[in-house]
Amino acid sequence: MGNVAIIARRELAGYFRTPSGYLIAAATLLVQGLLFNTRAVGSGAKYSVHVLQDFLRDSSGTTTVAAVLLTMRLFAEERQSGTLTLLFTSPLREWEVVVGKFASALTVLAVLVLASLYLPALIFVNGKVSLGHIAGGYLGLLLVGAATIALGVLGSALSRSQLMAGVVSAVLIFVLFLAWALSRVVDPPLGTVISHFSLYEKHFFPFMRGIVQLSDIVYYGSVVYLALLASTRVIQSQRWQ
Repeated sequence: MGNVAIIARRELAGYFRTPSGYLIAAATLLVQGLLFNTRAVGSGAKYSVHVLQDFLRDSSGTTTVAAVLLTMRLFAEERQSGTLTLLFTSPLREWEVVVGKFASALTVLAVLVLASLYLPALIFVNGKVSLGHIAGGYLGLLLVGAATIALGVLGSALSRSQLMAGVVSAVLIFVLFLAWALSRVVDPPLGTVISHFSLYEKHFFPFMRGIVQLSDIVYYGSVVYLALLASTRVIQSQRWQ
């Protein structure tokens, strides 16, 4: 795991060596704050638990967008700058490069997600929610973030430019997003099977309600594993071209 740590540290330095990492963090926290005040809290009377649920729903969207923005550069930038050749000629194994890049992006995203904890804490000013509900909701956000980061790594591995990496990543995420809508119009049992691929409604919404289920954790873990495995295979094929 030493090589993974080396890659992760290198990528972490890359996020903070340029303004892009700071801009993504600032924009994400700003949008979350605006959504919390305008949508979650709103202008009418609401139960505190509903405020928290609305905040978590909106935060899953901002977390996804931040994940795409953070992963666009991981492999695509290396190709554009020519440094990917150095990685390919190094003794590093492909999976170490992929996991190291994934770990760096996930670390930045986790810090970004946890930095928004002050928003649900504001609910305690005039209301009350369970700390367990907040913890479960944030676990869900971190799992959504991990899954979308992994899909973003795959999108970047498949692309030659950062813009294309963002588009490919968004398409991969959108396909899983559409699974729920498709399952609503397909008769069971096929519709039920398709619903289990839903990235949000099927697997994140329980976390949004404060419910932690092993099946949902396994789902997100599976998405991460399969996306990183696919990324490794892509990098292996490119390495020997």
